[in-house]
Amino acid sequence: MGPDPLRIDFPGLEPPDPLQKGGRRKRSGRTRSFQSLLGKTVAWGMGLALFASLPFFVLVRTSVYLFARYSISGWTALGGGVASTIVLLLLYMVAVSLRLGGKGRVPKFVRRGTVLLVGSYCLFALIYLSSSNAKTEEIRATYTGLAPILRVAVSTLLLVDREGVLTDTGRTPEDYRRWGIPVNEASLHLPQPDGYVYAVDIRTLDRPEWRNRAASFYFRVMGFDTLRHVGTADHLHVSLDPGHRSGPG
Repeated sequence: MGPDPLRIDFPGLEPPDPLQKGGRRKRSGRTRSFQSLLGKTVAWGMGLALFASLPFFVLVRTSVYLFARYSISGWTALGGGVASTIVLLLLYMVAVSLRLGGKGRVPKFVRRGTVLLVGSYCLFALIYLSSSNAKTEEIRATYTGLAPILRVAVSTLLLVDREGVLTDTGRTPEDYRRWGIPVNEASLHLPQPDGYVYAVDIRTLDRPEWRNRAASFYFRVMGFDTLRHVGTADHLHVSLDPGHRSGPG
């Protein structure tokens, strides 16, 4: 039997193939499922990063706030930051206990372990600087001359930025005379009345610009003053104003 003489075919207007339509529906469903899984994975990753970084933020930012707001010594302010961090970590553990169906109680050995953990981190940050993070051995040797809050802040940055390098810490009037320039009495690189140095320079030369900007952003968020010096001695100047404090800090 020949073709129907009354039938008119229009290309592209054929009836839809039910198998093809079902295939598209399945592919669309798989795509949405993958996108949903990807979104949840990213959300979980960001959440874990936030919870992991928050204790470090509380430690440094609380210390800087107490130091600047109440004109207390650097050690006292750092002690306040340590206490705040311990409380935060214990709240984490209470939340985990409740989430697992517990009563929100934190065992004594866990509380002691938390205190030991935070204290050990601060002790490490206060006394240790890797030779790979110091331009010279002299800078490494003078690391403990930095104000305690500044040492903890720098060490926290170096946990993430392993390639960070300190190019200058403390100075003396003799250094300026040796360089043939007038002594800058206002420089926070000079020891302040409490005996500590409140400024540090971090290398920015020959480093990705996003890292330099990230380091500057980190210190600003933490409450420090930052200034980018460019040129052959390109570096990031970070400082903390000691105000009118005197005596042991």
